[in-house]
Amino acid sequence: MTASAAPPVPVLSLEAVTLTLPSAAGPVEILRGVDLTVAAGERLAVIGPSGSGKSSLIAVGAGLERPTAGTVRLFGQDLASLDEDGRARLRRDRAALVFQAFHLLPNMTAEENVATPLEIAGERDALANARQWLAKVGLAKRLTHYPHQLSGGEQQRVALARALAARPALLFADEPTGNLDSKTAAVVADLMFDLVREVGAALVMVTHDAALAERAGRVVRMADGRIVDARDEG
Repeated sequence: MTASAAPPVPVLSLEAVTLTLPSAAGPVEILRGVDLTVAAGERLAVIGPSGSGKSSLIAVGAGLERPTAGTVRLFGQDLASLDEDGRARLRRDRAALVFQAFHLLPNMTAEENVATPLEIAGERDALANARQWLAKVGLAKRLTHYPHQLSGGEQQRVALARALAARPALLFADEPTGNLDSKTAAVVADLMFDLVREVGAALVMVTHDAALAERAGRVVRMADGRIVDARDEG
């Protein structure tokens, strides 16, 4: 009898994850027993009211924040077994993040913002790759512009190019269109979904935008630090 193949390892799994943070009024429960699994190539939207724990879920999943209890595995690696440098290397090698605030380096041009992480990762053709990705997001004529010379939508497109140029297996996106007007947000959303599909990455996206969430293959709703509803969008 032929042995059945082992199931693929999820790109992300959270098991009974809690996060409690100190405050002046005493400990605050941010996440309360969260269970979540994300498969390779899956597109997941996380929705819910402000303060429900959405951004904290991404922070814990990406290893930016250590949970108080529970297990977080990123690409099958238990993040509790890694120190801060180890978590940073794992993110650099296989994951990427895009935030509501663009987090571009103000003293670097668009092409330098995209190329620098590639250079740090040891890519020899970092600048050429950066230019190629900026062309993909429609910024071929803005390569040498600094962030303050770019609109909000252009800055977020630079951030998308920077995140996806290394072809990560998982993109975390925390309110990626939250700082943009509706027309610009639609352009950025189209680019994000197209490029995620092109590189074959999974997507975990926090959003308040119901229409954007519906474009994901699966939606989970959070409230009071818990996942209270999950559905497939088909």
